[in-house]
Amino acid sequence: MSETRISATRTIDAPAGAIFAFLSNPAHHAALDGSGMVQSDSKSDRITAAGQVFTMNQNWDKMGGDYQTDNHVVGYDENKLLAWKTAPAGEEPPGWEWVWRFEASGPDSTDVSVTYDWSAVTDKDLLKTISFPAVPQEALDTTLANLAAQVSED
Repeated sequence: MSETRISATRTIDAPAGAIFAFLSNPAHHAALDGSGMVQSDSKSDRITAAGQVFTMNQNWDKMGGDYQTDNHVVGYDENKLLAWKTAPAGEEPPGWEWVWRFEASGPDSTDVSVTYDWSAVTDKDLLKTISFPAVPQEALDTTLANLAAQVSED
């Protein structure tokens, strides 16, 4: 862990393509989320390229309960990388992002890492309001466990 990012990695018993296909569909994100904030997807399309935006329905007491986020896709390399910057709906991203990396570790297993990075947040008021990391390390570990349970081959 650094001062401005946390990461988790797990080997998942599924090929990178299957994991990427699952994660690139925002409708699956609520089932994966280890933080409990993601409630559902707001009828977003599958992620197929950088530049797309997908909207999620969220719930967090620090945001006053229910709210929406727009997630701006900033990294896309099929079966290798998926990254997005999150913002309150209708706003520009204030600087934190989620980066997923996929690396084959065998024919039917993949090393998956997720990084939550807030190093680009510069708004001093926001930094006072949100105590980063807003999502703890344990939630990243749980997210990867949830992902493994969804896609692992028996």
